Amino acid sequence: MALKTYKPTSPGRRGMVSASFDELTKVSPEKSLLLPLKKKAGRNSRGVITVRHRGGGSKRKLRIIDFKRDKLGIPGRVASIEYDPNRSARIALIHYCDGEKRYILAPLGLNLGDTIKAGEDAEMKPGNALPLSLIHLGTLVHNVELEPGKGGQVVHSAGSAAQIMSKEGKYALLRLPSGELRKFHSRCLATIGQIGNVDHENIILGKAGRKRWLGFRPSVRGSAMTPRDHPHGGGEGRAPRGMPPKTPWGKPALGPKTRRHRPSDSLIMKRRKED
Repeated sequence: MALKTYKPTSPGRRGMVSASFDELTKVSPEKSLLLPLKKKAGRNSRGVITVRHRGGGSKRKLRIIDFKRDKLGIPGRVASIEYDPNRSARIALIHYCDGEKRYILAPLGLNLGDTIKAGEDAEMKPGNALPLSLIHLGTLVHNVELEPGKGGQVVHSAGSAAQIMSKEGKYALLRLPSGELRKFHSRCLATIGQIGNVDHENIILGKAGRKRWLGFRPSVRGSAMTPRDHPHGGGEGRAPRGMPPKTPWGKPALGPKTRRHRPSDSLIMKRRKED
């Protein structure tokens, strides 16, 4: 992927860096793999805002992505590399030998016309999906299952990859992009390779309007609110917090642990943050 810069014809253009989309081979998506996507603006089924600072944004349609990779033993050909407005990674349209079409996350090095396959007899090359027990140590993988047969749930974003560090018994130890070391069952499927579009992190939006096009609304500082709206609010002029940092609902922020204990936490060998 290449990046594109602009002449400073306006304050929004000055410093703006965007993707060039040179790797895309098709503009219009596959209609049979589209679903309508209704905007929720951060609200749940009762209409209550559960995620703040969301709303608006450009109209999109959902691309159905094959995270399960359950077409075992059936080869498929890469028909196109496409843009997906719902994620940072590019997607690849696969035409399988039995006539079915599916989208997968496009890894780095996957090109138009390449053949991919999923299953125990697949080769070790980008785009192929295999159980962790059959993948060599040190290999970069993505779209990793947390439970066998459930479908890939981790390592989905552009440029990310997990690395297989070791195998012991029925588990494989992976280093995730966050730095966390975690055990996965050796029967879990993972796709070979690093996800493409690695320059996504270097994109500079340039202006607030582009952030609004993505569906993000402005965030207001707690210190700019009133005491009834935020614990940091109130006071004459600029006032210090006068307390440990808190969320709008009075919960501790910026330091105290907030992750819930889950049964699968026993599989985490090293946290992404040092205790």
